[in-house]
Amino acid sequence: MTVELFREDAYLRQAEATITTVGDDWFAVDQTVFYPMGGGQPGDMGTARLADGTVVQIVDTHKSDDGIRHMVESPLEPGYVGQTVHLEIDWERRHRLMRMHTCMHLLCAVIEGGVTGGSIRDGSARLDFDLPDTLLDKEEITSKINGLVSEDARVEPRWISEEELDASPELVRTMSVQPPRGQGRVRVLEIADIDVQPCGGTHVARTGEIGPVRVKKIEKKGKHNRRVNVVFAD
Repeated sequence: MTVELFREDAYLRQAEATITTVGDDWFAVDQTVFYPMGGGQPGDMGTARLADGTVVQIVDTHKSDDGIRHMVESPLEPGYVGQTVHLEIDWERRHRLMRMHTCMHLLCAVIEGGVTGGSIRDGSARLDFDLPDTLLDKEEITSKINGLVSEDARVEPRWISEEELDASPELVRTMSVQPPRGQGRVRVLEIADIDVQPCGGTHVARTGEIGPVRVKKIEKKGKHNRRVNVVFAD
């Protein structure tokens, strides 16, 4: 399995690793700074500099049973297995995703209701809420989110036991997806005095780092779903 360096330090941009497996359009390493697609957050992109100096573009990152797969446009030669590789993420893109992912947690704090779906993109994101009879106001939600951004609250990931999660089921806002279990502990994201919920994604250290945002549109998706779309305001 791959050691996930981004779990402990979301600001780590590069790392040395050893190639463990080579596939048709991917390779795996013993440790990585590349976040794999999951929890609505896209997989990282970036570069890999091989031992012979060759630079390979990593176009996506996926999680699989054999570890984290770094997707490439052209296959690597099997001879690279066991060699050192220098990994570097596209930091500007990752940072935008981190800002928007943390913003979605603020959106959850502003709107009370179960989350039925969501997606994060480079520069925008959305969440679907189970709100059958609720009218949502774009300007009001925008103002509340930006108010929480301006508080510059501390954002910290931490671990709780599965027993602690069972004792506080209200922490889980997603209605159709449950946090992964089986390891005895669950990673949660705590935004000081604002929000706490399970999350395995990458996030900024303080809400002020998100910057100004705005609700672009609110859509009715079926009888119960209200989709809130958010973009950066700058």
